[in-house]
Amino acid sequence: MLRYQEWADRALAGGTLSREEARACLQTPAENIGALTDAVFRVREAAWGRRVKICVLNNVRSGLCPEDCFYCSQSNISTADISAYPLKTMASIYRGAEEAVRGAGARRYCMVASGRGPTDRDIEHLADCIRNIKSDFPDLEICCSLGLMRESQARRLKDAGAGWINHNLNTSERFYSSVCTTHTYQDRIETVQAVKAAGMHTCSGGIIGMGETERDVLDLAFTIQSLDIDSIPVNFLHPIRGTPLGDQPSTRLEMGLRTLSLFRFLNPRKDIRAAGGREFNFGADSYRVLYAANSIFVEGYLTTSGQTAEDAHRMIESHGFEIEH
Repeated sequence: MLRYQEWADRALAGGTLSREEARACLQTPAENIGALTDAVFRVREAAWGRRVKICVLNNVRSGLCPEDCFYCSQSNISTADISAYPLKTMASIYRGAEEAVRGAGARRYCMVASGRGPTDRDIEHLADCIRNIKSDFPDLEICCSLGLMRESQARRLKDAGAGWINHNLNTSERFYSSVCTTHTYQDRIETVQAVKAAGMHTCSGGIIGMGETERDVLDLAFTIQSLDIDSIPVNFLHPIRGTPLGDQPSTRLEMGLRTLSLFRFLNPRKDIRAAGGREFNFGADSYRVLYAANSIFVEGYLTTSGQTAEDAHRMIESHGFEIEH
């Protein structure tokens, strides 16, 4: 018996799924995926209508990272052919924000810097950049992803006008040491807690397709729910040659839709983003993620290309959705 509409009713009423039901969601047969996404769309629509938030990433410092995250082309064990450069200038970061707003129609601008964590000098530079951006684009949402952070650092960015700090958990605590050994899962949890203590909105999600098990996806999903994360990016591994996970198989669309549906049932009113790897893994069918997710990235990721803003706008509107302004 299909219970997807029952799960939707419960989510809309403020309830949640049991772990057994969450497992059933991840095990949805391929022939029932349409019924699953029909149900989860009711939950998505109640909070977000048919609006899609456009987000743009700016890789403000690339490479030069001492960490060994197995999925990342910027890690110290990666041999991937990428550009490496220090922290960008204020003019360059401002120009990226201007292009995000005027060229891509972005509601959120995400500044990402490689490294274990920011120095206080990095924080001051980025705070100056944020104040400059917010003076001309006061409605633009600013998110920073800078690695491990202290509460005091998050507060300085908040005071400058940033609203969100991203720090993904990436996977379960059990599996974490299989994809990174230079810092711990608890380090990541503590950064999320520091962001909360600073009074900022949290942004944290995971990466699907790194070799994790169903149990790991469930653990990640329920950890994100328990932390009451505000903005949840769900990434799908884009294997990059030169990284330890460069030979991982792609994620099937059905698994992507099951995972996004689970995150939406567990977090009915949260901002859920179909993030990195969407285009690589799902191609022309990537519009289907919008039945669960209300947000996407455009114009590429950190070291991989993505969907252009023009193509994304066309995709959104041609499938009955609308761009959030």
